[in-house]
Amino acid sequence: MRLRTENASFAYSSGKNGGEKVIFKDVNIDLDSGKILAILGPNGSGKTTFLRCLMGMLKWTGGKSFFDDRDTNTLSSKEFWDKVSYVPQQRMATSSFNAFESVLLGRSGQIGFLSTPKKSDIEAAEKIMDELGIIAYRNRECSTLSGGEFQMVLIARALVSNPELLILDEPESGLDFRNQLIVLNTMDKLKEKGISCIFNTHYPKHALQKADCSLILGGEKPYFGKTDETVNEKTIEAVFGVRAVINEMEVDGEIIKNIVPLYVTEKHMV
Repeated sequence: MRLRTENASFAYSSGKNGGEKVIFKDVNIDLDSGKILAILGPNGSGKTTFLRCLMGMLKWTGGKSFFDDRDTNTLSSKEFWDKVSYVPQQRMATSSFNAFESVLLGRSGQIGFLSTPKKSDIEAAEKIMDELGIIAYRNRECSTLSGGEFQMVLIARALVSNPELLILDEPESGLDFRNQLIVLNTMDKLKEKGISCIFNTHYPKHALQKADCSLILGGEKPYFGKTDETVNEKTIEAVFGVRAVINEMEVDGEIIKNIVPLYVTEKHMV
């Protein structure tokens, strides 16, 4: 799997004198199999819009994107979604489905319209729920699950179709420490299987700790590259207007990076 963009841009029409509001411009990314990409930026910088353009929900207003070196405009919806799964920003369930039924919905592409799930579909749903540690509440209605529990159900539903790429929109926002770690560690496990992940995040430290490469939107230009080269004190201040310090600590023989925000820089103060 390889996903890349060439000078990808997006702008909304302002409706005034034919003008437009540029959200982001000339974004170039390159993501290979088994890699994790973090997308960061202030509120309103276009993180979710960028994902929607990648998935064809919105059209680039400039530039192109390629999946396995094919222009995504030439891919049918089925060709794209056979290889890609998406977990949107959603925290609470409103349906009466139980957890297992919700996960099984992820097999709908294999099951077919109005068809009955096969034994292989049921086994696949059970297997992924077991791997993610959520099999214990397979029979619970989703409306009774916590935000973290339901988030894991959504991830299981996305993974049961065996995608090559998983896209998550702010998967750890609003979750407690434990559930944040479960989501982040799940991406690590997928990486080990050769599955690529893209996630939007408000937490630079999560990018530092988990992402192979990062894209930062919202500055004078987009920043993309290896995470340890892209998410640094200089770019954090330039894009977020926050003076921060990045440090390292050793825990159980592993070097873990962290970022500590110190203060809002003067030019960004209101």
